[in-house]
Amino acid sequence: MLLLLLAFVGVFAQATVELPRRWLGAQFSVLPAVVVCAAVSADITTVTLVAVVGGLWLDALSANPLGVSMLPLFLVGFLLNRWQDLVLREIAYAQSVLGLLATVGVTLMKLVLLLTLGEHPLLGWGVLWQLLVVGAGGAVLTPLACRFVEALTGLFAYLPEPSSAFRTDREIKRGRT
Repeated sequence: MLLLLLAFVGVFAQATVELPRRWLGAQFSVLPAVVVCAAVSADITTVTLVAVVGGLWLDALSANPLGVSMLPLFLVGFLLNRWQDLVLREIAYAQSVLGLLATVGVTLMKLVLLLTLGEHPLLGWGVLWQLLVVGAGGAVLTPLACRFVEALTGLFAYLPEPSSAFRTDREIKRGRT
């Protein structure tokens, strides 16, 4: 639920905050960072839900055809979730690299899907600048989003009880009785 809330707020902020678009000529993408957080910390059902619902929210507020963002977000989330045990999820540097790669990958896959659907996005040397800005934004936003989700999860979820194989109320007597 927290990941969906973060995706909703991120998509809304991405659609309404104009400052990065005016200054840098590109808008940061929040949703790949949330998908990375979901992929390294949750199950595939949560990743699918965040990708599908978040992608629909993003497409509803952008000029993209409805549904174009879902497949790239899901593919990135699926691949990261598949290798969830190999990812160093607590290290901010690893989260930044995953955020950079995920954001650039999602952006390029959406561009390929738009060209496949017959849309005519603006292509030129400016696309490289936009990929650089979007990738840097994803690298910065992913550790922040993961820390935020961890903090909220710590507030609302029960902490796991450390268990021991031995009961503390029993005494073990060794030897002959």
